[in-house]
Amino acid sequence: MLGRYLLAALFLAGTVQKALDPAPVMSLLQGMGLPGVLVWPALLFNVAIAVSLISGRYLRPAALLAAAYCAGTSLFHLVPDDPWQMSIFVKNWAIAGGLLVLAAHSRQSA
Repeated sequence: MLGRYLLAALFLAGTVQKALDPAPVMSLLQGMGLPGVLVWPALLFNVAIAVSLISGRYLRPAALLAAAYCAGTSLFHLVPDDPWQMSIFVKNWAIAGGLLVLAAHSRQSA
């Protein structure tokens, strides 16, 4: 349960960060040729994942979706010349791995 709460804390922090200062995420999205307004669905996704991790409801599908999200968003940080961005890239994959373990070992609850 503690592991779920710690993972949820990451997604809650992402929610708060996007809500309080969406400009950096919007800029990152636009820099990748995507519309900046995608920050809002990302915010909603982050909060939904956090709620699922905390409550334990829909845990397996939420963990799988969150793992895919972490893997996908890691590509925004694939900047081999920037060690800071590469550490974020690797952390996203590590978080995705933890979420896959959670999905594999969770009982399906509605």
